[in-house]
Amino acid sequence: MKRNDMREQAFLLTFESLFGAEDELDELIALYSENVEEVSDYAKEVFKGIKSKTDEFEQIINEYSKAWKTSRLPKVTLAILYVALYEMKYVESVPESVAINEAVNLAKKYSYTEDASYINGILGAVSRGR
Repeated sequence: MKRNDMREQAFLLTFESLFGAEDELDELIALYSENVEEVSDYAKEVFKGIKSKTDEFEQIINEYSKAWKTSRLPKVTLAILYVALYEMKYVESVPESVAINEAVNLAKKYSYTEDASYINGILGAVSRGR
């Protein structure tokens, strides 16, 4: 499985968890595996890492977002930002530019064009601020 497919799995799991399944991470992974496809180890690692760092990522987003705070962002946008931020901060094998580009591609696939621009702006600012 390609890395972008594994990243998409992490995004889908993260998105699903934003609807209230936060306490049952393993159950959510099992349900996804049972109904969609087997979840890669990379997707599991990223998903579980995101769930342990959500507060940190919300703080980062709120710091760099000029227009919208996390409480007002669409869940799709949040999930994409969480995956990208996790990869940028905690996955050394993924260059920041790749994490940003993949996040924009996910936004183009699952969200609106404006969201892709917003995500690119936030992640670019985070990258420059590091």
